[in-house]
Amino acid sequence: MLSNRRRLIVKTAVLTLLAAGAAAGAAGLAVLYGGWYNIGATAQHFPIVYTVLEEGMMYSVRHHAQDIRVPRLGGEQQLRLGAQVYRDKCVQCHGAPGVAQSTIGMSMQPIPGPLVDASQRWEARELYWITKHGIKMSGMPAWEYHLREDEIWAVAAFVTRLPAMSAQDYRARMAQVAMQEAPQ
Repeated sequence: MLSNRRRLIVKTAVLTLLAAGAAAGAAGLAVLYGGWYNIGATAQHFPIVYTVLEEGMMYSVRHHAQDIRVPRLGGEQQLRLGAQVYRDKCVQCHGAPGVAQSTIGMSMQPIPGPLVDASQRWEARELYWITKHGIKMSGMPAWEYHLREDEIWAVAAFVTRLPAMSAQDYRARMAQVAMQEAPQ
């Protein structure tokens, strides 16, 4: 049984936590309904917002991609297809070795990250999941309804190869894709 003194301490601690929670909730509602947080694409988020969103995205992707079975990746035909899809759908926002983002990619908030180091941060199944499902509130679309399954895996395979590509390697790969598309 708690003594009167301990009961008073526990009661004070609980009431203090409840009051602090209510004050934080009221402040959050004031910011929300007051429209004080600038959501315009020309304004940067506060660093803490970026940190929270990045952490949340990382854990969410890892959780949702954990049961995905990765097929055999890296065949030449698959890499050619991945390069074509990357050129047509990804390079505008993410850039490539020796290729800057387009003005569309540079004007997005948050700015799409470069994918030249993506395979150092993400596994192939996670790159596949991100490509297929997109990322909410980031401008990264879900390609599930616009690309075939083999195209999604192909671009994931291609992105895993980007860190090893120089600008010259990338240009050569894109030249191969262009030659393949040229009428015979």
